[in-house]
Amino acid sequence: MQSIPSNYPSKTPPGDLAIWIFIVAELLVFAVFFASYAFTRRDHIELFNQWQPLLDRDLALINTLALISGSYCVVRALSAMRDNHSKATHLWLVAAIVTGLMFVVIKSIEYRHLYQQGFNLRSNVFFMFYFSLTFFHFMHVIMAMIILAANAVKTRAGHYSADNMTGLHTGASYWHMVDLVWIILFPLVYVMH
Repeated sequence: MQSIPSNYPSKTPPGDLAIWIFIVAELLVFAVFFASYAFTRRDHIELFNQWQPLLDRDLALINTLALISGSYCVVRALSAMRDNHSKATHLWLVAAIVTGLMFVVIKSIEYRHLYQQGFNLRSNVFFMFYFSLTFFHFMHVIMAMIILAANAVKTRAGHYSADNMTGLHTGASYWHMVDLVWIILFPLVYVMH
């Protein structure tokens, strides 16, 4: 019997099956959040249009670019490991973590600014959704950074190779899910009128 080459396209999603079950569950939770936001916004359109301009779209756009850049770094890390370049893989993972850290710092600045203006979850229904949605996502970014950090440590220790990338694919899949959610959340909360 002939063995299948490691670079042969697979019919299963990359990474561990458990992460895909988790990702589907998380996407369902976010879908419920997004649908609730959309229906509530429809019923309170003037309130949402009144308070949405207080959000900093420029910072949100920078955060969007940070997460997309992080996804690029993760893709480059996987590509480097396919070529058995563990040092480059490690550096790309660290770069992705830095983009996540950038997101966390910018989001924290945005939260601090709104809090100093007196806004919180109880201010009104718009801010209840804004803080709930974005903080839930914020916590996912932190979790993705922790997963990528674990992958970076394992990469540096020689745990991964071109023939053993399941853990890297698992971390990458989670990171891309977090990025995808933000790409939906950003226009929904910051841009759409």
